Amino acid sequence: MVLLIVGTALCTCLAALLRPVSGDITMFSNARFVSRAFGIYFLCMVAMGYAENAREKILTEIFSEYDGKIPPNYDNDIPVKSSVQFYIIGIDSINEATMDFSMTFFVRQRWVDKRLNYTPVFNMTRLELDTRRMADVWVPDLYFVNEKKADVHQVTVPNKLMHIYPDGLVVYSMRVTATFSCTMDLQKYPLDDQRCNIILESYGYSTETLLMRWHQTPVEKSDNLQLPQFDLQNITEYICDVTYASVTYTCLKLELYLHRNLGYYIIQVYVPSVLIVILSWVSFWLNVDSTPARISLGLLTVLTMTTQSQGAKASLPRVSYVKAIDIWMSTCLFFVFAALIEFAYVNVLSRVDQRRGKSVMSNMNEAKEEDDEKEKGKLCCFKNLEDRERARLVDKISRLLFPAIFVIFNIVYWLVYVFWEPSPAP
Repeated sequence: MVLLIVGTALCTCLAALLRPVSGDITMFSNARFVSRAFGIYFLCMVAMGYAENAREKILTEIFSEYDGKIPPNYDNDIPVKSSVQFYIIGIDSINEATMDFSMTFFVRQRWVDKRLNYTPVFNMTRLELDTRRMADVWVPDLYFVNEKKADVHQVTVPNKLMHIYPDGLVVYSMRVTATFSCTMDLQKYPLDDQRCNIILESYGYSTETLLMRWHQTPVEKSDNLQLPQFDLQNITEYICDVTYASVTYTCLKLELYLHRNLGYYIIQVYVPSVLIVILSWVSFWLNVDSTPARISLGLLTVLTMTTQSQGAKASLPRVSYVKAIDIWMSTCLFFVFAALIEFAYVNVLSRVDQRRGKSVMSNMNEAKEEDDEKEKGKLCCFKNLEDRERARLVDKISRLLFPAIFVIFNIVYWLVYVFWEPSPAP
């Protein structure tokens, strides 16, 4: 120890002496000075080599009588207090169909193990352990309750870190990518907000042995954290100790509040469906006798709307309640189908017109008297004019009625689903 203190002082002096000073260049030509400098340098190297050997010696002494299978304070019946912190690197995906989300993060734990106390030497502040040596140290048996799949990164070595401080403080960190289940309420989809949880518990140790609590800064986030369809608005931490079979286990929970961005759905779902509905109204401006054009337009819009509706719902789970996207797609499909039905009604009126006209013409050919013939011609023209006007009147009403109802539907739809907070779905 004395050698170390002397070596430290000599190294400091050597650094000061070897610093060039203006006007004193001749000092380095003095052979006596140079020999002393080399002597001090040699002592520094010896002290540093001794420090490296001291680290190995400390590790050997620590683990000579250490048993990593026994928790700290086990004999004193005092629970180990472990501090937990998350550092979120990225949220990779959020899947509505499987109701889960994937996240890459560092999970950091801190606890005190008095059996790992040591006296620091030289300028030592902590011991940094290799991953192979970490297996000898007791660590809390933390596990994720709602985890579906998880991996600790292994490239190029296991991504784990363990530092031991002189007072027995152990800092343990590992890099994990995990997929967590998240029960989503999709009644307002895609105008919804979701709350997803990460739940941590001790698997085997009760609160009498291990007590996990959040760090003063429970969660840290990467500056580059971005989600394609969501905004991570808030993260709330909870303590949720649970009891199984009359035994209480320590539990921690993180709640992530996710707000869905509507831009993708406006571009890919809402705007195309509105355009398809408007396209179906074009048939109201076509001639009553343009049967092929109106049939083609009506069938095209119905089939297109059906295909888009199926595509919008393809990535969603089969839930038993009605979603906002269901209401929208069903209403748009109803509008284009109603436009097709309107044409069918107008076409029926037109065909009745034609049949009635042919019947009247036949009666006119059988008539023998000229006065009766003229009177029947007037009656034919009157009835023909009346039926065609009825068909045109239906088209004129539809030109105003369909857009008006669709606008009212939009106002009600957006007001309800923007401000309505539904009760949890069954």
